[in-house]
Amino acid sequence: MSRKLTLIAFVVSLGGFLFGFDAGIISGVMSYAGPEFNLNDLQSGWVVSSPSFAAMISMLFAGRLSDIIGRKKILIIVAFLYAISALFSAYATSYEMLYIARMIGGIAFGAALILAPTYIAEISTSENRGKLVSIQQLNIVLGFFAAFLSNYYFNKYNTSGTSTLTDATVWRWMLGVELIPAILYFFGLFFVPQSPRWLFANNKVEKAKIILFQIHGKTIADAEIKSIEDHIKLEKIVSKVKIKDLLKPALRFILIVGLVIGVLQQITGINAVYFYATSIFKQTGIGTDAAFSSGVLLSTITVIFTFVAIYLIDRMGRRPLLLIGTAGIAVSLLLCAYGFSKATYQLSSEEIVSLNKIDSSKLEPFTNKIYDNDLDFKNEIKLALGNQVYAKNEGDILEVATNINATLVLVGILGFIACFAFSLGPVMWVLLSELYPIKYRGLAIGVIGFVNSFVSWAVQQVFPWELSNFGNALSFLIFGVIALFGFFILLKILPETKGKSLEQIERELVTV
Repeated sequence: MSRKLTLIAFVVSLGGFLFGFDAGIISGVMSYAGPEFNLNDLQSGWVVSSPSFAAMISMLFAGRLSDIIGRKKILIIVAFLYAISALFSAYATSYEMLYIARMIGGIAFGAALILAPTYIAEISTSENRGKLVSIQQLNIVLGFFAAFLSNYYFNKYNTSGTSTLTDATVWRWMLGVELIPAILYFFGLFFVPQSPRWLFANNKVEKAKIILFQIHGKTIADAEIKSIEDHIKLEKIVSKVKIKDLLKPALRFILIVGLVIGVLQQITGINAVYFYATSIFKQTGIGTDAAFSSGVLLSTITVIFTFVAIYLIDRMGRRPLLLIGTAGIAVSLLLCAYGFSKATYQLSSEEIVSLNKIDSSKLEPFTNKIYDNDLDFKNEIKLALGNQVYAKNEGDILEVATNINATLVLVGILGFIACFAFSLGPVMWVLLSELYPIKYRGLAIGVIGFVNSFVSWAVQQVFPWELSNFGNALSFLIFGVIALFGFFILLKILPETKGKSLEQIERELVTV
């Protein structure tokens, strides 16, 4: 595998870095922006989830549009939209302006998440396709890592009493720094070639051959050219495709597989954990500062296990990684549910006095009262203090009141993140880039991406309400049971695509 090929894959998948950065940043942003705009649960959920809502619309059109005008051109537009989103998010003066700016970013990452793996699969060989497409997921988790690290330092300098950062401005800096990688992404895309398989599909054969020779060298390029040309003889690739064509009996099995994986990746709650990481860690009672630093630990684990996936995906295969990872996700989520179910909450008079940012007289009625679940405790304290005051001080309140095995919950969350990082995270995009014939690939990935983003949006939108109405233990129990069911479904239907050319996969899985 040449360095040039790896570099191209890395640049193209920088859109994944920006997605990860945005997802990680917002968990810290909402600790400040939520109280500043006095957002309720549904409004907080919408600020966090609105990019996913925009992304699911974008995914419907981006794949097909890229089939018509090319992957590269759409990706350049994507990078520009990322930059616009970062700028306007940082200068948001209202709740409405903030979510609209974030929706612009959602349009960008919706397109990027499906086009990058599609492009990379089309420039790769069967031997290295899994590794190269996994670079997309690596960039996503590097984005998470950069975001959580950025949040940690911004929060640290904000609480240190500097005049530059305040609760009213720190979140704007958190959002604004995304402009830097967005600009780098924009200019980097001008140096990558067009997809050679897309060029073949659009009768630009000589240009496609030149690119294949430049990327792979003569020997490998000749083999790739022969494989593509043999496949083109079987069908007219540039024919128009409609959504209803995906319902053909020949495509039914791979469509079901794609939809199951697309739904399972999000319905187990991964983006709820990422987007609300700081809030979730606060629920364990470790405090605001520790919650921000735990986010760095979370993203570090993600990066490490994504490298594990890249190493194993072309050795072990897609199916074993997905099955082992999904089983681990189920166990980890159920562990979190158990840990939260055993928690108790109590405020002593000394602890109430220590909360010097709060009128202690409002908390005195709760002195030494023991709660056996977070739901009753938080609702009563919120009622006494008001939503805005509680939101600003939630981390401090839970830190002194919570009696929980925080280590158990932390192990569960990190186990969930680790298992996701070597399975559903990268493997889904690899499989989607492999399963579908090139004639249907852009449309099929777009449709599954739409479903994936819809589920992601729904989970993010509902999660703050879920925590407020179901509590921590039941919320994680629901995710864990869903993951368990998902494991048994995958066990029955999941195919293996390791080491096969895109054309060979089509011959085996697309029934005539």
